[in-house]
Amino acid sequence: MYASNALGDRRKKVRINVKKGIISYGEAFIDFIAKNESNTDFDPFLGGTTVNVAVGVQKLGAKAYYICKLGSDETSDFVRKKLLIEGVNQSGCVTSEIKKVCEVYVHKSKEEDRYFYSYIDSTPHEQIYKHELQEALFEQAAIFYFGSGTLFHPISQETTKEAVKLAKKHRMLVAFDPNIRMKRWESESACRNTATQFLYETDILKISQDELLFLMNSTDLTESLEKLRAYHIPYVWVTQGENGAVAVTANQALHVSANEVQAIDTTGAGDAFMAGILWCIHEKGLPESEESRKQYTMFANALGGAVSARYGGMISLKAKDVSSIKAGS
Repeated sequence: MYASNALGDRRKKVRINVKKGIISYGEAFIDFIAKNESNTDFDPFLGGTTVNVAVGVQKLGAKAYYICKLGSDETSDFVRKKLLIEGVNQSGCVTSEIKKVCEVYVHKSKEEDRYFYSYIDSTPHEQIYKHELQEALFEQAAIFYFGSGTLFHPISQETTKEAVKLAKKHRMLVAFDPNIRMKRWESESACRNTATQFLYETDILKISQDELLFLMNSTDLTESLEKLRAYHIPYVWVTQGENGAVAVTANQALHVSANEVQAIDTTGAGDAFMAGILWCIHEKGLPESEESRKQYTMFANALGGAVSARYGGMISLKAKDVSSIKAGS
């Protein structure tokens, strides 16, 4: 696992202080989910990994700041209204007259299964530039979160680097979820080489087992965890879907089983898990004991399970659902 001396040095540098709030930087999506197997009529849902995390931490009670570029058309207005309803701070968002929000179409088969059909991004070059970042947000927030969706494009990659610099400058924790979508990358090697560069700057890593194996270029979990040591990441969670998650520390890999649920749509389960971990750290502090790591993971598992039991991701959770999960944690 991780070398304890390196881990100790990092922990001295990454601590929650009086600053409050979680910044999520990424790109918003509209998920159009087919109502039936004719696949001609769709229900729109606000989507995207970083949107889901922002909505998730806000629903849980922590202040969420969202950074993205939006347009001036109806789809962008749909995003703004949904974020406003959820209470997510949009002061870091930037407007471009030509930006079009990415659209994802999910079709339904005769067997009632839903599947990805198409992805439409008509303005991929319309990204936030690093000079458009608002340093004031980084001065007041405690955690900066991002995913690989800001790394596939040169402009957004440079902006992500600048955002990480600002986060480190203002003593924020940096959280990363690779959440790899190969359709956005020109090659596997480009994706792997780019994403792993950011692991050196990461304090909190949430990664699925498949993504870990991919990034470490391995077929074995133990070997992948051993390779991950080189990045000296203090807090790591490896999610394993219905099998739960593993909280990885300097000398321990603690497995926590998932709750049994009737899964309907697992699309946003990983995002909910990340939101749960970030909320726990934001509200309760860094998990320094085995018991706290177990409790944080159980809470994140419960949140992910609740989201997978319905359509719509984190935005579908009602206040009573969140209260129930928090009460049981």
